Amino acid sequence: MLSHRAIWDGIDALARRHGHSVSALARLAGLDATAFNVSKRVSKDGRERWPSTESIAKILEATGETIDTFLAGGTFIQPDTGARVRTVPLIGLAQAGNGGFFDGDGFPAGQGWDEITLPMSGNSSIYALEVSGDSMEPLYREGDRIVVSPTEQVRRGDRVVVKTRDGEVMAKILARQSARQIELHSLNPAYEPRILELTDVEWVARIIWASQ
Repeated sequence: MLSHRAIWDGIDALARRHGHSVSALARLAGLDATAFNVSKRVSKDGRERWPSTESIAKILEATGETIDTFLAGGTFIQPDTGARVRTVPLIGLAQAGNGGFFDGDGFPAGQGWDEITLPMSGNSSIYALEVSGDSMEPLYREGDRIVVSPTEQVRRGDRVVVKTRDGEVMAKILARQSARQIELHSLNPAYEPRILELTDVEWVARIIWASQ
């Protein structure tokens, strides 16, 4: 069956394809603007929430897309659906800040990478990072594996991995980017936003999926 995150990723991808935020997509479909907000995806006790089939039907009707294009846009389906399985490089997020694991564009390089098998196909440049810390809870928890693509276009609101020139690697939300600065937010409200000079950022890559 489809995973919880695959459905939400499909909604995010649908909004991006039509040039909308998820809030604007919800309004276009006649839904409450907060229907697809990140805060609605996990309950207060940490349980994952699913969007209703009615809300998915409404956004498909509003955008003129079919359920097939919606599922293709989300891309990531659990193995029992028949999706092709592939092996991708894996390293711990905390370990990734050490030197030698990436080239200057955010692609895996050097020794020390492990491997993980995931139900996906296509982009050959993707890799996985194992989450440490709690800055992205409740969406990403300690031990979750986030799949990263350095070739995907990054937009405001995307979940991203950022590497600074000082060697820090972090998973955040891209809140804003100007010609000089980048503003990064955590899902966990206990963490303050980070504002970095672009000259201090080595690369930014989009998180395209996560696996528990």
